[in-house]
Amino acid sequence: MSPIPLLRYEIILILEYTRMNVCWVIHLKINQFDDTTGFWSYCCLCLLNSLAMENSPEDYKIQSFDLETQMLLKTALKDPGSVNLDKVSNIIVDQSLKDQVFSKEAGRICYTIVQAEAKQNNGSMFRRNLLNRLQQEFKEREGTRARSLQEWICFVTFICNIYDYLKVNNMPMVALVHPVYDCLMRLAQPDALMNEEEVDCLVLQLHRIGEQLEKSNGQRMDELFYLLRDGFLLQEGLTSMSRLLLLEILEFRAGGWVLSGTAHRYYYSEIAD
Repeated sequence: MSPIPLLRYEIILILEYTRMNVCWVIHLKINQFDDTTGFWSYCCLCLLNSLAMENSPEDYKIQSFDLETQMLLKTALKDPGSVNLDKVSNIIVDQSLKDQVFSKEAGRICYTIVQAEAKQNNGSMFRRNLLNRLQQEFKEREGTRARSLQEWICFVTFICNIYDYLKVNNMPMVALVHPVYDCLMRLAQPDALMNEEEVDCLVLQLHRIGEQLEKSNGQRMDELFYLLRDGFLLQEGLTSMSRLLLLEILEFRAGGWVLSGTAHRYYYSEIAD
């Protein structure tokens, strides 16, 4: 009996990767296979490639560290009980404060270490060390902003990233709610709104965590958006880009943290221009 050809199918394979608590969805467009063996070989190859990419240390963007630090971080990701977790948390925070790309990725690294430590010995030393260091940096935030705008923006990005990734019983950490709001409120002050980098940072964080942050404390979100509305309507001297970003985020929240297709095309065509 000749094998049945497979013609013009779209196959969707879902691989649930529990370590990161996400589902990888792989779309395979198959035009024609002469036999089912070839088809399944192709599927398996795609799955293996996906796993290889996910497990690759490069996926965590740690190449900027020296080799010794890279080895320390790789070990912490797999066997946190065998390394100095206080040192690891300080390395991650220090790098996040000077590298904006890393600050956006650091939450995933911290999440993985927290999960690995909990699975290994039901401990939370890394999370405790991380929160202590975050508290220290939070207390010094005004000095950080005065000293280096880039470091301040990296800090806001990092703390919002940690809020997004680290959960307790699948809920955001209560201890981070008010510090995150305080950082965003600082970005919404008149002097910060005069700086496009700070406005851009504010809008990016609200796109990322605004909806879940509002669920944690809706009153503070209202207060934040009163500042943004007044800044958009009343403040003089804003750049056209800052006004566009503020208008977009106001509409984004008004739409239930969703932009209509028309609005999305309008704002992002304007930004591209």
